[in-house]
Amino acid sequence: MDTEPDFVGGAWGEALSCRIQTRKTRGLGRLHCRPRCFFAAMALVAGRRAFGVKGTSWLWRNRWAPLSAGFCSPASAVTARPESEPRPTSMRQQDGIRNIVLSNPKKRNALSLAMLKSLRSDILHEAESKDLKVIIIAAEGPVFSSGHDLKELTGARGRDYHTEVFQTCSEVMMLIRNHPVPIIAMVNGLATAAGCQLVASCDIAVASDKSSFATPGVNVGLFCSTPAVALGRAVPRKVALEMLFTGEPISAQEAVRHGLISKVVPEGQLEEETMRIAKKIASLSRSVVALGKATFYKQLSQDLTTAYYLTSQAMVDNLALKDGQEGIEAFIQKRKPIWSH
Repeated sequence: MDTEPDFVGGAWGEALSCRIQTRKTRGLGRLHCRPRCFFAAMALVAGRRAFGVKGTSWLWRNRWAPLSAGFCSPASAVTARPESEPRPTSMRQQDGIRNIVLSNPKKRNALSLAMLKSLRSDILHEAESKDLKVIIIAAEGPVFSSGHDLKELTGARGRDYHTEVFQTCSEVMMLIRNHPVPIIAMVNGLATAAGCQLVASCDIAVASDKSSFATPGVNVGLFCSTPAVALGRAVPRKVALEMLFTGEPISAQEAVRHGLISKVVPEGQLEEETMRIAKKIASLSRSVVALGKATFYKQLSQDLTTAYYLTSQAMVDNLALKDGQEGIEAFIQKRKPIWSH
């Protein structure tokens, strides 16, 4: 019986451990996940804790206590939308690659509450499926995303509504970090405030040479504190603070130099290059990539000794995977590996 080892996803404000366990059922090994909706609950509870909302404390254990890795369907995580109201995102999937598109260019793809919930739904959709290998987040129009919809942040909306907006946004960013498959941002245009946060939160970001990035909230009296979480973890501190204090944009060339994005390509080559990366990832073992992503983010916040201890254990766990042995045997036998996923 093949057993997938422990893996730990990234954390926001608290380290969360995730475990995929197998148990025998009539002689067959199968994944046993608890709680069933852990993936969405993980971000939901973290967000509620950060905003001072009590409840579901049973999900919170000590920093390194393992929690089972499970995912839930969008229906259990997202409030239903009236059928007459168009979805602000679109989604399609082919050959293991899911494309999620922000589809409200008239409003500069603002991350309204509806947009955030739709994006969350698309990220969560069949997240456990073995057919899903990588996700690409793109956008229609000349603006990738202008950030939060300021019309939702007026005093008339009230504190509770504002809390829901920022809590939901934080959940989406954490879902990206904790998702088992790599998530790529394909940026062609301006990404500001929470839009810049979205780019910084993705595992990989490919941008066209016409793209630019900014955190201009300070100019309208709303400091980009939540975008700063992702931005400050992607670029050097002084670069982040200059962007946050001045609100001035940086070019795609500056963004790649500082580590906000992975690479810059001519606009005409953006989709081709993004798909090249996605296809390469999709050709690899899902379980190996998932383990690698989770381990990478967990070790980042550790001291050197702990980081090497955790990654050494991950290497041993990787060897215990069916695909870990298949890859090594294929290399020795000079043939292409046949991945289980």
